[in-house]
Amino acid sequence: MGESSAGGSDPGTTGGSGAGSTGSSTTAGGTSTGGSTTTQGGGDPTGGTRAGSCDGFENSAGITDKEIVVANASDLSGPVPGLFESARLGTAAYLAYFNSRSDVCGRKLRLLELDSKTDSAGDQAAYTRACAESFAAVGSVSIYDSGGARTTQECGLPDLRANILTKGRADCTTCFAAQALEPGVITDAAYRYYTQQNKAATQSAAFLYLELGGSPDLARSFSEAAESVGFQVKILKGIGTAEFNYAPFVQEMKDKGIRFVSFTGATIQAVRLADAMAQQGFEPDQFVVTQTQYGPEFHDQGGENVDGAMAPVPHPAFNSGNPEVTQYVQWLQRVKPGAAPSTFGLFAWSAARLFAERAVALGGKLSRETLLAEIRKVSDWTAGGMHTEMNVGAKKSFPCQTVVQLQKGEWQQISGKGYTCGNLVRTSVAD
Repeated sequence: MGESSAGGSDPGTTGGSGAGSTGSSTTAGGTSTGGSTTTQGGGDPTGGTRAGSCDGFENSAGITDKEIVVANASDLSGPVPGLFESARLGTAAYLAYFNSRSDVCGRKLRLLELDSKTDSAGDQAAYTRACAESFAAVGSVSIYDSGGARTTQECGLPDLRANILTKGRADCTTCFAAQALEPGVITDAAYRYYTQQNKAATQSAAFLYLELGGSPDLARSFSEAAESVGFQVKILKGIGTAEFNYAPFVQEMKDKGIRFVSFTGATIQAVRLADAMAQQGFEPDQFVVTQTQYGPEFHDQGGENVDGAMAPVPHPAFNSGNPEVTQYVQWLQRVKPGAAPSTFGLFAWSAARLFAERAVALGGKLSRETLLAEIRKVSDWTAGGMHTEMNVGAKKSFPCQTVVQLQKGEWQQISGKGYTCGNLVRTSVAD
């Protein structure tokens, strides 16, 4: 992959406060409705952050008199081509927005596009380049993100990711994520919601997952979080990436009277499962996928076989009218017309905004070390109300979500206007 200009030429100004924090309330021991998911505006790319003095600004790795280079290393090739292209596009969209209206002490932001190749070695190679050629990495997502963790930490590169999927990356002291998550620590909010909707279905549950990257650990975490609120999990099973015959998995679910099905993995496999269920006349009461499927591609590929599927996401629906979410969707179309928004893209935008806010505020004091020091202080990040509060600096999981459902081909938020909040469950994956 190569480099791209993030676009924009009109210099802008910044001023004001910057954290962009609207929040959600968390109720221990149950589910509650959190903060509004439709408030706050998005007219200023840094939320009115007050720019620091540019006195003493020094160029360094990835910084010249005219630009600051930020890298994005996401899975673009591999077993699932384009798996996390949306993270690269979300980063590019924010950079284009920022560059159209602002700068960091006269410097625009330029994106270095790298492919982590759905492979540990690919992630390591990408971050070797990022260390040498960029000031920081922003908005990345990789299934095997532990691959480049040591390289990133040893070169002192600030790595502000869209999310972190493995413990190896979470342990990296210079790596953080806009979608903060402690591996193995999961909110039970959505599982409480599913129980409220149909408790009987949750007493015969199956958790299936793709045997790729962090999906097995995620599925195990999900199943244990579900069990903590009373689910009866009868099946927890992986499906190989080379497996095309899903009929035996469906038959086992039919034989065991499964009524709740959860799938963790890529969209093509989620559709394959839905198709197999339809072909065998198996229709569970509740079919739950993950934020990976949230977007139009799932229905484009699965059609009526995926209608009714639900997914928990830590942000308002894309059609909610939330100003910052809308800003992301609109700028995404500018960098790639026809591209579909995704949760990974949304958090890549969020990561890029957090980088820009802190860089603008630091001004002449900007360095890798000072940027990392600022990121470690961030405890209630919402990117201007774009998503639920994230404790980025402490890398703690979030307790609040919304639940969306595919209804006649359109994703609709079904869990109410606010966030549904619950307890954080520490599963065996965290040990």
